[in-house]
Amino acid sequence: MFFERIADPALSQNAYLIGCQRTGEAIVVDPQRDVDRYFDAARIAGLNLTAATETHIHADFVSGSRQLANSGVRVYLSACGPGDWRYSWASGGDGSGPGSSNQAPVTLVKDGDVIRVGQVRLYVIHTPGHTPEHISFLVCERGFGAKTPMGVITGDFVFVGSAGRPDLLESAVGVEGAMKPSARDLHASLGRFLELPDYVQVWPGHGAGSACGKSLGAVHGSTVGYERLFNEAILKAAEGAGEFVKYILDEQPEPPSYFSRMKRVNQHGPDLLRSWELPPRMSPAQLAGAPLVVDARSDRSAFMEEHLPGSIYALPSGSFPTSVGSLLTDPEQPFALVADHLAVEMLVRCLWRVGLDNCVGWAPPEAVVQAMELAGRASITEVDYRQVEEVLEAGRGTVLDVRAATEHASGHIPGSLNATHTQLPSRTAMLREAIDAGRPGPLIVHCKTGGRAAIAASYLAREGFDVLYVNDNITRAPGLTAPPQPTTACAV
Repeated sequence: MFFERIADPALSQNAYLIGCQRTGEAIVVDPQRDVDRYFDAARIAGLNLTAATETHIHADFVSGSRQLANSGVRVYLSACGPGDWRYSWASGGDGSGPGSSNQAPVTLVKDGDVIRVGQVRLYVIHTPGHTPEHISFLVCERGFGAKTPMGVITGDFVFVGSAGRPDLLESAVGVEGAMKPSARDLHASLGRFLELPDYVQVWPGHGAGSACGKSLGAVHGSTVGYERLFNEAILKAAEGAGEFVKYILDEQPEPPSYFSRMKRVNQHGPDLLRSWELPPRMSPAQLAGAPLVVDARSDRSAFMEEHLPGSIYALPSGSFPTSVGSLLTDPEQPFALVADHLAVEMLVRCLWRVGLDNCVGWAPPEAVVQAMELAGRASITEVDYRQVEEVLEAGRGTVLDVRAATEHASGHIPGSLNATHTQLPSRTAMLREAIDAGRPGPLIVHCKTGGRAAIAASYLAREGFDVLYVNDNITRAPGLTAPPQPTTACAV
């Protein structure tokens, strides 16, 4: 059996390519939208990608299942869960559903079904909780007579050290009253997981840095036996459903604002990518005329000093797709990308993966200087915490902490507002009301070390706020209510 984890570090997401080397067939589990990567990986391994499947309707990235189905790959999708939360684009079951074609077959599977890839078997088990339709796959290599599974692909059900969050249908999609029943379903699903032998390997859909759970481990895999002993969610589940429900719903990170859009896109069918070609390089004049610029320079202080008016800054690493996906609320909005030429392909693919296809071109950082001569220049004042203290002592300014709510609760500047940077589009009205009712002066934007605050400051400046950007370590912040504690949130 061939087995390869294909990771997306920016979203902390894992896809898995599994093949039968005797027959040359392969399947990919939980593919992202730019599926050429999986065809290439299969080809390099001497395999033919003939099948694809996924564990559930994803919230954090655009699924590649429809793209693969359109390429003639047989796709297996969950038929589990209630009828109002299934794949409407594949509802025909034979590829004739909305958004698919008769040349792109889809097979709907349920608990107990078996997906065969040569002599490899993927046994489907319904594991609801994170989502109602969620399935996991027990992987067994029958070529050498094995009759028990080698491992389990758990998607967003069981992670290393944790379990999937059951609140997203309510907190991200708005299905009122869904989170507690989902948490109880997750508790029951963990009971099934614990029936597996201790030696079975665990291959999760995400690692540390994902917003699909809390306290996720950074290692890539584990075993059922190890998780039985040390997984915090599983240990809490042993105390009973009531205690588990309280634990699993407490202190979940705020879902990025684009999650609700991703759920709808993946349920109803993503648009197909027609080409893997990157957008063209733009001249300074073309960059100056762009309706929106996503500026991904690595030097955030250089951005604050001068940039094209209305630009949104985004760190070119770490949470780039999550940040841009959350702040660009209209996927039809044309935009230009400023980035180093070596990073352009990676960043464009990151944007494709969160459904932002309308990048009209890219330009290197040096083009910004010439573009500003045509379109004007803007700046955001950068300060440290000593300067923040001076502003506050003068009776001016409102502090905005753009860390996660759990981070804010663990220690913050007294009187500060809190709105995590990935939810700012829905919080701007609240911020304006708070500023109008509070002290005059700028909105003082900070996080832990300045990365998320840089993104937030650029967005808020574009929205018309008077902003001070804090580029400093929070341990030097004035009057912290308590020392900052480690959290599950991104620590930039």
